[in-house]
Amino acid sequence: MKQLRGLTALVTGASGGIGKYIAVELARAGMNVVVSGRREDALASAVAQLRDTGVRAEAVSADLSDHKQVESLIDRSEAALGPVDVLVNNAGVEYVSSFAQSTREELVSTINVNLTAPMLITRHALPGMIDRGRGHIVFIASLAGKVGPAYQGPYAASKAGLVALTQSLRAEHRTAPVGFSVVCPGFVAGDGMYQRMVEVGAVSNLLLGTTTNKKVAEKVVEAIRRDTPEIVESGAPIRPILALSQLAPRLVDGVAPRIGATDVFRRAAAARGRAT
Repeated sequence: MKQLRGLTALVTGASGGIGKYIAVELARAGMNVVVSGRREDALASAVAQLRDTGVRAEAVSADLSDHKQVESLIDRSEAALGPVDVLVNNAGVEYVSSFAQSTREELVSTINVNLTAPMLITRHALPGMIDRGRGHIVFIASLAGKVGPAYQGPYAASKAGLVALTQSLRAEHRTAPVGFSVVCPGFVAGDGMYQRMVEVGAVSNLLLGTTTNKKVAEKVVEAIRRDTPEIVESGAPIRPILALSQLAPRLVDGVAPRIGATDVFRRAAAARGRAT
């Protein structure tokens, strides 16, 4: 979708972090934007910022752990601003913990919010896009979905599911006028999940790198315009390791501890008393 001006986007998880930056980048491209999330005050602030760019913007609150709210999100968004041409499934939760100490609630919440909700929202958005002859759906996954790190089992599994879902949808709709992309950020500096890790001393290093919310948001717009299957944005040359993980999985088992990934997540888990 090279021409975005005047079309409508829905961004989930837009109360802050990456989601808010994505909404701003889409508005700068001329798109009208529906922002969704749980924090109504933050959504109201985002709407005001978006309207200042000259586009139409509305907020539709939704708790994606509640399937009833998930099932109605597309209808409510289209009632607020018109047909959804671009859907960015960004909302997500993360609980850094040893797997054995993860609670049942954390396991279920991670899969429901990170994987089941995007699938349900996409299922509702897709038929209208096909009927109108245009549309693009982006899934915000993670590097954890490419190479699962320690203390991130459920999160990595949910994000790997988004990578596979994107591949499957692209194959199924290869001749349809709808595109699908997955964007896999590494550690994103600023507010959000990584910032909470930084606050407890779980800090990335030069080998792991960091990126920014703005860079990730720019990659989302790039993916939509170019119908890019997958984009990795980490701030470090991580692609060789990703390739190696496919060619020599056992070798990569020994790489993660050496570049510091395991230590970063162990520190974050320890801060929650969940590192054993």
